[in-house]
Amino acid sequence: MKPLSMMLSMLVIGMTSNAAMAEGASSVNTSLANASLPNTSLPNISPANSELVNRGAYIARAADCMACHGEDYTGGTPIETPMGEIYSTNITPSKRYGIGDYTEADLKNALQKGRAPNHMLYPAMPYPSYSGMKEEDISALFAYLQTVPAVDEAPKEKTDLPFPFNIRSLMIGWNLLNVPSTEKRDGLNETQKRGEYLVNNLEHCGTCHTPRNSTMGFDKSMYLSGAQLGHWHAPNITPDESSGIGSWSEQDIVTYLRTGELDHRAYAGGPMGEAVAHSTRYLKNEDLSAIASYLKAVPAVQTDDQVSAVDVSRLPTPINESITHDLLAQKEYLKQAKAEVGNGSNSPESLYLATCGSCHGVDGYGQPDARYAPIVGLSSIRRERPDALVNMILHGVEGATNTSPIMPGFSDELNSEQIAGITNYVRVNFGGLTSSDVNASDVDRIANTGVDKPFLIKYAGLLAIIGIIVAIAIIVFIIRAILRSRRRA
Repeated sequence: MKPLSMMLSMLVIGMTSNAAMAEGASSVNTSLANASLPNTSLPNISPANSELVNRGAYIARAADCMACHGEDYTGGTPIETPMGEIYSTNITPSKRYGIGDYTEADLKNALQKGRAPNHMLYPAMPYPSYSGMKEEDISALFAYLQTVPAVDEAPKEKTDLPFPFNIRSLMIGWNLLNVPSTEKRDGLNETQKRGEYLVNNLEHCGTCHTPRNSTMGFDKSMYLSGAQLGHWHAPNITPDESSGIGSWSEQDIVTYLRTGELDHRAYAGGPMGEAVAHSTRYLKNEDLSAIASYLKAVPAVQTDDQVSAVDVSRLPTPINESITHDLLAQKEYLKQAKAEVGNGSNSPESLYLATCGSCHGVDGYGQPDARYAPIVGLSSIRRERPDALVNMILHGVEGATNTSPIMPGFSDELNSEQIAGITNYVRVNFGGLTSSDVNASDVDRIANTGVDKPFLIKYAGLLAIIGIIVAIAIIVFIIRAILRSRRRA
């Protein structure tokens, strides 16, 4: 169950592209090659299970439960929010530590209303989106969750938010303002209606891609237009041509959600990589097509974080067709490149080769067999704001699964001027930009950008204390007024 935008940052490496890249020959070839992508078999569906249980396994994938609760559903994942870290819980059938005592009605209340049997839930469990889940899907999910192995173990960490957020009953008021998080649209065909259900409810895409209002609920006027998530940014996925995915075809969207890649235009990493690895790659072709159809039908929202058009002629070409799959050849090519620029040099090219070249390659085409990402042409390095790229260099990117490569962060090894140099080198040489002027001050600004807390969240403790004092003063005033009136009588 994917975090809300108040939660752990989501990084999507290049979710948007542009028309120039989409019109390239490689895009056409890829679309043709992926015109009939095979469905990926669910690893936890078995002929021995009932049809209901197997359907529930599919719903669990569509709802991306593993992203927060882990592959074994034991929880413990920290979810970063402006109020503090919230830890996911054990949802195995353990009666002591999990949901073994839940009835189907209990699960329904948790998913649709944010109510556990004994307390209110925090919306890090995205019940504002799950509130629209269909009854039959909840029944199937309940049946499936009863069959997963029970783990009698509590997560190592427990949620302990500061006052007043530790008062869970406050969520009753929050829910009145913010649940449900989306509204159904008119004028959709049946395919788009299915896509709307998947996007808004099960996959809860808006939880990361929609900005928040002052109460940390969805800003519905900016639906799916991108949101800042701590150090990272979930990009605009509306059909806007300049800042969204308007240049993507429906097949492009299907290909990306199935594979996590799109012909060197986009590559899913971090939590978006997790979403692909645990969820979207398992969806049926018709469901992926429904998502794509709906995303092309939502209102386009233009933001100021636009993507520069790519000049394909400025992008590098591999030294030969096989080098991205030949580790020994890559090592030799990297060695030669380092020698040419001078080992130990502090030039941007030398710094790139020293810190990035062994994984992403001299020419930026990565190592597909080893799952090291290609970075040539990615829209994340062609955005007007360099924040996404700088944050990747500063903080690194965790792999989508336990076996995925992890990109380390270099905030402790490189200074701001060096990181700015690498950023400019990558944007010009692998993004095809004519120039890039990121400087050390820009890097410092990005590095020191914390979680953007709305006023009500930032000063909630103080406001709560003031509210209590005012309430007490009002009560005292009323009591005194009553006593005075009795004395006069």
